[in-house]
Amino acid sequence: MTDKTEIRTDGAPAPAWMFSQGVRKGPILQVSGQGPQDPATGAYLYPGDVKAQTRRTLENVKAIVEAGGASIEDVVMFRVYLTERAHFPLMNEVYAAFIEENIAPGGVKPCRTTIFVELPQEPMLVEIDAQAVVTA
Repeated sequence: MTDKTEIRTDGAPAPAWMFSQGVRKGPILQVSGQGPQDPATGAYLYPGDVKAQTRRTLENVKAIVEAGGASIEDVVMFRVYLTERAHFPLMNEVYAAFIEENIAPGGVKPCRTTIFVELPQEPMLVEIDAQAVVTA
């Protein structure tokens, strides 16, 4: 049986409760839901700006993916949680640009699910988690 390994990086906010930033077991890397927090201070950034929050959130996810030995190319699934349906096209615009920057031309894009929810912290307009399969 393969051991689970906790993934930690200063490139993303420290987990606030009883969970890991990421966990790797064998080739599977799961990244906990990330929000628009400053990695150094944990402060929530860009109040009311879902585009800026989405970019910061994706950068936090990317830092954990990379700390786990993978890249965005290795991500098979993103789950995006939004507080308002009206934010979907704005989030999607930033998400598309991020994927284009991080996936080779002609590469396979990851799957994605978008869910509309209430999030645990009032300033959060978006939260994103990811699962990757590490090939190295």
